[in-house]
Amino acid sequence: MRLSAFCERLDEELRTAAYADLDASANGLQVGPDSGEVESVAFCTDGVRQTIDMATDWGADAMVVHHGVSWGGIERVTGRAYNRVAPLVRNDVALYVSHLPLDGHQELGNAAGVADVLGLESREPFGAVGPEYAGTRGRLPESTSADALVDALEPSLSTGGEPVQVLDHGPDRLRDVAVVTGDGSDYVDEAAAADVDALVTGEVKQKTYHEAREADLTVVVAGHYATETFGVRNLRDWIETEWDEDLETTVFDVPTGL
Repeated sequence: MRLSAFCERLDEELRTAAYADLDASANGLQVGPDSGEVESVAFCTDGVRQTIDMATDWGADAMVVHHGVSWGGIERVTGRAYNRVAPLVRNDVALYVSHLPLDGHQELGNAAGVADVLGLESREPFGAVGPEYAGTRGRLPESTSADALVDALEPSLSTGGEPVQVLDHGPDRLRDVAVVTGDGSDYVDEAAAADVDALVTGEVKQKTYHEAREADLTVVVAGHYATETFGVRNLRDWIETEWDEDLETTVFDVPTGL
């Protein structure tokens, strides 16, 4: 498959252009030639030296990642940037990145993956980023406790053995849940305004404790990495089942525990 066609199809599905002025990440093809062929694709959350080495050793023609190597431009390709970019170029591996577009995709995205695990119904976008969204919200089939919510979520998370934390400031029984993966500490006010009972996210700041307490909101802190493995896995499954292309794919899971 032509690399250009591969990227164009992902860009179209993920609505990459809609986030162009909203995201610090340079979404789309970050490293790669103007032309090329793709037969094997590695999917991972982080485009870092460890996963790049794993992908090149596996023989990937392209990597699809959530966190790439360019955040608002690269002035110098030295140091850490060189150590990441050089093996991609040397081994002719293209790097495709989807950050906020993959967070906010309502079927394939990271938040959608968490919502799928929890079985959220009546979903709608949540987590405003300008005119777009980085998350989703919905209703549990039945009200539940914070501990039971964690028990339902934890087996599907790649936490690296780290526990899921809970700021248990909401009602005893939770029903309406918002999800923003990664860092959701800026969405407490939006969650309170939306009258949800709980916010599921990856990481928070110290201020979140009191903000959530004052908003009567339960916050489930499940790990930045752990909440952001769903999107790349969903993209891989979508390509495997929906694309009429003979592509070999794999997923590399490298949990950070953070």
